[in-house]
Amino acid sequence: MNQRNPIPPHTTPGWKNNLRTIIFGTDTAKGKLFDVCLLVAIVLSILIVMIDSIPSIHAKIGQQLLILEWALTILFTIEYILRIISVTRPMRYVFSLMGIIDLLAILPMYLSFFFIGSQSLIVFRALRLLRVFRIFKLNHFITEMNFLILAFLRSLKKISIFMLFVLTLVIILGSIMYVIESQTNGFNSIPDSIYWAIVTITTVGYGDITPITPLGKFVSSVIMLLGYSIIAVPTGIITSEMAALHRRRAEIYKPCSGCGKTAHASDAMYCTRCGQKLPD
Repeated sequence: MNQRNPIPPHTTPGWKNNLRTIIFGTDTAKGKLFDVCLLVAIVLSILIVMIDSIPSIHAKIGQQLLILEWALTILFTIEYILRIISVTRPMRYVFSLMGIIDLLAILPMYLSFFFIGSQSLIVFRALRLLRVFRIFKLNHFITEMNFLILAFLRSLKKISIFMLFVLTLVIILGSIMYVIESQTNGFNSIPDSIYWAIVTITTVGYGDITPITPLGKFVSSVIMLLGYSIIAVPTGIITSEMAALHRRRAEIYKPCSGCGKTAHASDAMYCTRCGQKLPD
């Protein structure tokens, strides 16, 4: 009886493992050196784009800066291809957040063949500096950032309602000022007046449109004072959510045998609901 040869298990070639360790790993000397060199190249690339935007410098050494930028772009392209080759699931990397950022870092230069000036979008490479958190083991900063994002998302509904109220308010106030100033002094239309109301209520005060009439100045003063209280509202909403999340994060799983409540402070000795002594 003939037996079929068993199918050998899928193995990753050794060179791929070594390549993946260098590109994605930060625990080895080679991996850390690669990431530090990558960060230096990203910073250099961003500086080149910023310097090249200065007309006097662009007129003198613009061609040399372009050559340097193309050299860095080719380097980043090779790095991007190597990342795809080295991972076991290439498409998972390509569509990940960092994969998309890596792609956006090299696309602008190639798009410049079709769209003049698109190479200025290379400043998106600054997003790649987020790798510094992983390289230097600063993951706790990412945890705190996620904490802030979660607090904002939990506050989003309240903030949206508040912003709708502010939008309604500036439309009303802008329309009133359009009537008071009688289409003069920059209040040439209701949209212009609404723009003035937004600038005033946010206490920005560009000064490109200013009321002249006594009644207009009075309304402006009211809007300015109102602006200070309005600015504080979103801050208070997010702060309260942060405090609630902080309290929840401080709670631990310590079930009460009396009422079954599970979340208690780490130093709690008795249940906050029924008073039963908690297990150690």
